[in-house]
Amino acid sequence: MNPRLQEMYNKEVVPALMEKFGYKNVMEVPKLEKIVINMGIGEAKDNPKTLESAVGDLQIISGQQPIITRAKKSVANFKLRQNMPIGCKVTLRKQKMFEFADKLMNVALPRVRDFRGVSSKSFDGRGNYALGIKEQLIFPEIEYDKIDKVRGMDIIFVTTANTDEEARELLRFLGMPFAQ
Repeated sequence: MNPRLQEMYNKEVVPALMEKFGYKNVMEVPKLEKIVINMGIGEAKDNPKTLESAVGDLQIISGQQPIITRAKKSVANFKLRQNMPIGCKVTLRKQKMFEFADKLMNVALPRVRDFRGVSSKSFDGRGNYALGIKEQLIFPEIEYDKIDKVRGMDIIFVTTANTDEEARELLRFLGMPFAQ
């Protein structure tokens, strides 16, 4: 874990959440468990090169080797067969997770055009937050000249919180810019 984030979490976030929700024990305080980044590549069934470049982009963004996701079942309308490669994903934990979260909140999201904050309605009811990004260009590691196509991605923050309100407060204390 990034020492600065670990220190901030222990000194600021934990006491604030304990006070707000009335936790008796430090172990009750919600934590960020993992971040999953997913890219669905629909045209990968026709052009395998597209998937390779998406995997490369995701590896540069996350700093970790992504795995290729495959279709679970055949769908005739989409011309999709079972086990065909249709995307890629990466699961970040511990230090890489906090480094990515810091980079996303402080560098990438402010680079989005007309950015007014992320929606506070994207919680799933169990304390997890999903965020959709329309283009990978907001990350500083991606060079504009070297991309072949603008792709979006889904970023899911998985927390140990029991309710959406607890998870919202945790992410807010960590620096997530929620819209007012």
